[in-house]
Amino acid sequence: MTLITTTNSLSKLCNKLKEAEYITVDTEFIRERTYWPNLCLIQIADSQNAAVIDVLSPNINIEPLLNIIYNPKILKVFHAPRQDLEILFKLTNRLPQPLFDTQIAAMVCGFGESVGYDTLVNKITGKIIDKSSRYTDWSLRPLTQRQIDYALGDVTHLRLVYENLNQHLLEGGKSNWLKEEIEKLNDTNVYQTSPPEAWKRIKARNPNPRFLAVLRELASWREKEAQKKNIPRNHVIKDEALIEIAHNTPKTAKSLARIRGLGHRLAEGYVGQSIIKAVEFGENIPLDQCPQVPRRPNVPKNIGPMTDYLKVLLKMKCDEHGVAQKLIANSADLEKLASFGSKADVAAISGWRKDLFGEDAINLIEGKSAIIIEEKKLRLVKYSKEIN
Repeated sequence: MTLITTTNSLSKLCNKLKEAEYITVDTEFIRERTYWPNLCLIQIADSQNAAVIDVLSPNINIEPLLNIIYNPKILKVFHAPRQDLEILFKLTNRLPQPLFDTQIAAMVCGFGESVGYDTLVNKITGKIIDKSSRYTDWSLRPLTQRQIDYALGDVTHLRLVYENLNQHLLEGGKSNWLKEEIEKLNDTNVYQTSPPEAWKRIKARNPNPRFLAVLRELASWREKEAQKKNIPRNHVIKDEALIEIAHNTPKTAKSLARIRGLGHRLAEGYVGQSIIKAVEFGENIPLDQCPQVPRRPNVPKNIGPMTDYLKVLLKMKCDEHGVAQKLIANSADLEKLASFGSKADVAAISGWRKDLFGEDAINLIEGKSAIIIEEKKLRLVKYSKEIN
């Protein structure tokens, strides 16, 4: 039952999975030539069973599998599931619950920052994954045995990884830390593409509101066009061309054709007409409705030493608790903390991060504590009691 290609075989598997406490899940897809990912396989396993489901088989209906994946009594275990969840959301317009992300769990347990699946499997199980099938075309049939073995390994190795990490979390009292992070995966906005917001992905340095208004309309049109035709957005028109058009605001097909990457054929056809309309619309938007690039707050001068001091504290605390530093704060967060203290808009001073690092960071900034060297080791001490 390793490769499942019929509804009957799938139903038999799902009958075995329905009582599972957890299932490990992965997907194989291709999207190099499409806007939407083209789902090819779903791999699934519990503690006893494992299978690769060929969703492209003409003889299969995956409804029994979706009933298992969306069963709220079964924990769904993924590794870095952003794209897997995007696919499931596109299929059903909802997200499976509850979830467990082994990449986040690994960071909470001190296995490194954004640790890759291969590395994590090797660290926990000692096994080396054969990567030779990773970038094969999963839509071609028949699948080779090597492809099937690779796909199956993704969920069988994941069982061992999950069980190890879950034990770490329970023994370290960190389970609630993970739950707080998993909540972010449950935000459906993450998996929905809004054309009016597409301009934010484009790296344009011009902060002029009128330029941004035109760019927003152009990017929105391109996004809708890519979705409608199911092609990558850069196959409609490249970012660089959109930026150039927003700068020059061409009013005619002739002037539009001068933009690199367009040419007369596109400029004089449907694409050109759509672009010129988007430019015109963006130019006529009231100024108070134009996009604004958020201004960075004025950062006080000479915060470098305090930022460096916070980096030392962050490393101390993360080493002490066995947590990846990236999960607590990055350099920009530390700079904000050094600048604005308890008023800083950073995750490091709320929730479990506050208990682990944030509260001590604020005390350090406010002079209520200090880092000292004692017997060649760094130690955080309360200033008033232990230093004065």
